Amino acid sequence: MRRFQRLVLATAFRVLIFACSITFAFAQSEAPAVQRFTTGTLPPPRFADHERVSKLAAAFPEIERLFVAWVEQRHMPGAVVGVLIDGELAWLKTAGVRERDGSTPVTADTVFRIASMTKSFTAMAILKLRDEGRLSLEDPVARYVPAVAQMPYPTKDSPLLTVRHLLTHSEGFPEDNPWGDQQLARSEETMNAWIRVGIPFSNVPGVAYEYSNYGFAILGEVVAKASGERYEDYVRKQILEPLGMSASTLEASKVPSDRKALGYRWEDNTWKNEPALEHGAFGAMGGLWTSARDLARYVGFHMSAFPPRDDAEKGPVKRSSLREMQQATRSQPASALRRTVDAQLELNASAYGYGLGVSQSCRFGHSVAHGGGLPGYGSLMRWLPEYGVGLIAMGNVTYASFGEFFNNALDTLYKTRALQPRVVTPSPALLAAQKEVSELVVKWDDAAAERIAADNLFLDQTAERRATSLREVAAKHGGCRPATTIDAENALRGSWRMPCEKGWLEVRITLAPTMPPRVQYLNVQSVMPPSEEVTETLKTVLHLTSKWDVNRAKAIVAPSFDIERLKRQLSAAGLWGTCKLGDAVAGDGSRESTVKLECDRGIMTAQVSLEASSHRLKNLDLAPARGQRCVP
Repeated sequence: MRRFQRLVLATAFRVLIFACSITFAFAQSEAPAVQRFTTGTLPPPRFADHERVSKLAAAFPEIERLFVAWVEQRHMPGAVVGVLIDGELAWLKTAGVRERDGSTPVTADTVFRIASMTKSFTAMAILKLRDEGRLSLEDPVARYVPAVAQMPYPTKDSPLLTVRHLLTHSEGFPEDNPWGDQQLARSEETMNAWIRVGIPFSNVPGVAYEYSNYGFAILGEVVAKASGERYEDYVRKQILEPLGMSASTLEASKVPSDRKALGYRWEDNTWKNEPALEHGAFGAMGGLWTSARDLARYVGFHMSAFPPRDDAEKGPVKRSSLREMQQATRSQPASALRRTVDAQLELNASAYGYGLGVSQSCRFGHSVAHGGGLPGYGSLMRWLPEYGVGLIAMGNVTYASFGEFFNNALDTLYKTRALQPRVVTPSPALLAAQKEVSELVVKWDDAAAERIAADNLFLDQTAERRATSLREVAAKHGGCRPATTIDAENALRGSWRMPCEKGWLEVRITLAPTMPPRVQYLNVQSVMPPSEEVTETLKTVLHLTSKWDVNRAKAIVAPSFDIERLKRQLSAAGLWGTCKLGDAVAGDGSRESTVKLECDRGIMTAQVSLEASSHRLKNLDLAPARGQRCVP
């Protein structure tokens, strides 16, 4: 018996040791990795125009005119609009009154309800809790909201509902505007009772975007359970107060009556009172009240996350997490449309990040926004991270819309020519590679070539062939000089022009993911300026683009040229507007030449070939220039 007991104890001890070793190994695998940093290797991009702020300010009078007209057209009792530049409120304009029964004008301190713009605050709270290790975006929602565990899923292969599903409107719940607008005051008990009964799914979780107020209301419960505080208390203490948003609150009773904008709806050609719902369990989806000054601080905080840099963190949430909120996570259907049949083609590719909408257009590669609409109120915030410019607006009429006004305001800013993105700063590695490649182009050296080349460069094309090619270029162009600038596409890719005695060279390199970064791609394009014959042919082509003349066309083309194809190309090119000749980008200049065409609606390239015997047009190809996102 004692032997048996000793055997049991020994076995138990071994099991305990095994369990401890597994736990220790698991703990080791879960331990956060130590980050290392190499400062200075990725310099932040910068604005090239030092006068951009004053130039942008020149648009403010026109934006004010547009705003006043918009408020009147949309029957807003009162409204406010602001323009942010580099995260600071650069201009603000108010219109109308905060309540119809008095004459108190709207000011920068008037408090409006911002409805669904609240969702970004909820998302920020979730990411802050994630960063603190108090939850994971992959956690099942039922871990924090037990009622979800009782909710029936639509198919047997449905995944468990996660926090990320809710953050990105991909939980599969049906779109619930305007039903959700009327649920703000519901209690937590009521919401959980509804969840246990079930929510009808319009999609299986994780397969599609569909806007859900219900989902963000549940996220408010996640914040409360993960933090151990009421949702409104956590947001106030962890986000609003650190950002200095002293006028902002989720509880209407805490807004001073002499600063609150009362809500109205426009009906029967008059304004009617729209009572505001109290804060409840659905408040996380749309219950926040704020002023223009506070909202500017909040949007400025989001804008401060760009560009990534070495500066010390200053906010309640890490810059990397703010950027994460502003990245496309769940895509929406893209569109390419014209407002009228003769208008420019417009791209709109949209997605949802975390509590924020993300979009791309032909003009702007990265736009971040969210609107808000409730009975009595409407609001919108939008900013362009790469351009350092943002817009905010709030009004006190039901579903006050500012979208088209913002489009017009951005058009006005664009016309100043100062609404330009930051310019990429080349890394020290790229600048060093530019210097070494330029020296190699001027005078080939086997040892230098071997030193700068990644292991693929001379497998793709041998060093001997590259050396021969560069010697031929030198013979054709004469002496060439290193460039004084570089057009950096990113920190490790760029191009530059080397002027020569005859023509110039366009050089492009990409560095490899090695330490140190070596050249994995090298292209040297020989360019000679177009001859007088090529230039005159191109001038005639441009004239025919604006006014077709078959006889004039026949006068410049070779007998074998397809005149109908020429007509089709020039007709399509007419959509680009008036064009003028730009720089040559390729060709020998005499018989073959590719030239940029700088047009009203973008940049094209014209690739021209002349027949050797007649010097007439043998071939013409018009195409959008490299790097253009959209065409007319």
